[in-house]
This record gives sequence, C-alpha cells and structure tokens, in this order.
Amino acid sequence: MRLEKASSKAIKFACLNFHYSKAVPYLSSGYSVFNENNEWCGVVLFNRGNINGGKPYNCKIGQFSELIRVALNGKHSFTSKAVSLAVRLFKKDNPLCKVLVSYADTGQGHEGIIYMAMNWHYEGEIKPTRPKFKDKTGKIIHSRVAAKLKTAGKIKAYDDIYERVLNTNKHRYSYPLDKSLIPLCKSLSKPYPKKELNAQIG
Repeated sequence: MRLEKASSKAIKFACLNFHYSKAVPYLSSGYSVFNENNEWCGVVLFNRGNINGGKPYNCKIGQFSELIRVALNGKHSFTSKAVSLAVRLFKKDNPLCKVLVSYADTGQGHEGIIYMAMNWHYEGEIKPTRPKFKDKTGKIIHSRVAAKLKTAGKIKAYDDIYERVLNTNKHRYSYPLDKSLIPLCKSLSKPYPKKELNAQIG
C-alpha cells in the first residue's frame, strides 16, 4: 500500500462515489490510497476543523485539524493501515498541528471502529450545533453553504429551496500528534462505545 498527495479531481470523485455523505468537504486536502496492485482506492482527507474544535486542547487554528473523510472503494487491504499512513504523512506535512479529531456518525450506525483499532481517544457523543439540508435532487447541503446563499441574498429562507433533515449525534475521537498533549487527551477519554473490532480493518 502506498499514499500520495490527492488531486482535487481525486478528492471530488472519491467523496461523491465512495462516501455516504456524497459531499466534498470545505477546504480539505489529503492523500490518495493505492493498493498492492497499484490500483487507486480512494482518499483520506483532513481539514482545519471548526473554529472551536481546538478549545479542549488549548489549540488555535493551525494547531489542530480534523480527519474529515475516509472515502475508499474497498479494493484496499486494511482501512486502519491506510488511515495510519495518512496520519503519518499529514503529521510530516503539517508540523505545527498538535492534535487530530474525527467523528463517527451515529445516524449511519457508525461507532468509530477504525479509531478504536488505531487507539484514538474517545470523548463521547457530541450533539450537532448546525442543521442539515437536502436540495431537490436529494443532495445533502452543509449549513455553511446554505448560510452563504442566504447572506448573499440569493434565498430569503432556507426552507424556500431546501428540506431540513435530522442531524444526528456524532462520536468524537482525538489523536495527539504532539506528545505533550497525550496526558490531556487521556484525561478527556471515556470507554469506547463498542468493544468488537472488525477484523477487516486490521
């Protein structure tokens, strides 16, 4: 298995075809994953996270990031290995980043098995602070996109063109890249929500 910087084209294709959200995250970057046969398998993506995401770790924007997408097509061997390699490359490319966070969507039945396998710290369930919308084609629209349209005066109200959909709780996980944050992340951690690890993730 090998990874390389993902192109914008690869990011868009993987997110729209391999990820349940069918959406390309804002300001994301990451790595394309290739299996042992040199077949492209998708991407692992990161972004800077929301403005309040680093507060639990006393980190500012640039000192924390979010692992925001694991969009793979199943042709790879182990998901956890792909993510681990991506984290390693991300740390090398972003030396100022001290901690990563990621979320598992309870609405999709996700428990965060990948993060458990990689020994990330579980911080509990987080309630969504933003609504979700769906356009006429069924595509999920992030609240930030809807807010920009409203601010620009292109729509008067969200409900004019979007259908509100239930936004479900997320399991939150953290992974310290800076050793100095290990004690803090451990102090914030809780027992994993599920013990069974799928052998397929490796």
